[in-house]
Amino acid sequence: MTEQPKEDDSFEFYLRQNTFEGMPQTLYAPMNYIMQLGGKRMRPQLLLMAFESINGKINEDAFKLALAIETFHNFSLVHDDIMDHATLRRGKQTVHEKWNNATAILAGDNLLTKCYALILDTQVPNKEQILKIFTDTATQVCEGQQMDMDLPLQKVVNESDYLQMITYKTAVLPAAALQIGALANNSDDTISKAFYEYGLNLGMAFQLQDDYLDTFGTTAALGKQVGGDILENKKTILYLHAQQHLDTENKNILQNWFTQKVHDNKVKIEAVKNLYKLAGSDIYLLQLKTKYETLALKKLEEACTNDGSKAQFIQLFELIKDRIN
Repeated sequence: MTEQPKEDDSFEFYLRQNTFEGMPQTLYAPMNYIMQLGGKRMRPQLLLMAFESINGKINEDAFKLALAIETFHNFSLVHDDIMDHATLRRGKQTVHEKWNNATAILAGDNLLTKCYALILDTQVPNKEQILKIFTDTATQVCEGQQMDMDLPLQKVVNESDYLQMITYKTAVLPAAALQIGALANNSDDTISKAFYEYGLNLGMAFQLQDDYLDTFGTTAALGKQVGGDILENKKTILYLHAQQHLDTENKNILQNWFTQKVHDNKVKIEAVKNLYKLAGSDIYLLQLKTKYETLALKKLEEACTNDGSKAQFIQLFELIKDRIN
């Protein structure tokens, strides 16, 4: 990795100035491709904000840790897209579509190794604790992905099963980013753990919004096909709630859509969306999301006493809460 003098203090600038280098180019090109596709950069931004809130200006080590978190996120996306047979990521071809499955797997693997290289290359306090948090989080993300693949195959799935899955698959990474950011600037455990809980609840709200948008968003805004979860027969909160609140006839219709082979995907998506609305599942999901958002703000009060930093967290929180993609 080549480090360049920064002309801009933004994470996006740092990322673009620090591409991964090595041979063969057929391995590194797809790594840089996924990293440069854009995205919200929520996780590295949270890490940097937590770091800065502990009475310290962002430095090179903080940027390296933020890049490690974003690199891990993109590693998981490369592999998730293969497992989901996804063709688009952020409106562009997925890595395995642009190259092939084998190259995508290797590129993802190498992205993961680069995360550890970045962390080890810092001189931050609490590095051993940071490495443990990162490793435990990486394990949980992998466990969450396997849970996600297992759920459609389970005959009985309840809401707690699904919430555990999204906790691991999605919420633990922003939580760890915040905790690592605080620890890297030598915060005490009480503050770093409060940051973790803030991130965990924020991550849950983020994923629930994702679930909502996947079904009720637009292809233009999302940059990917709407209804992907329905086509993959994913038993999201929308499905689980509808199963509990539809009458017997409509419950059976919903089950048939998720068990029988269909020839027209658009018809399936629209039919399932209508059943979700009939059950009030869309409203229930948004209410559950609001609950996690409220918990997140409560933990933010414990984690951040700096009014200036808190204002930044709330601004980012509002952007995440109201996003349409």
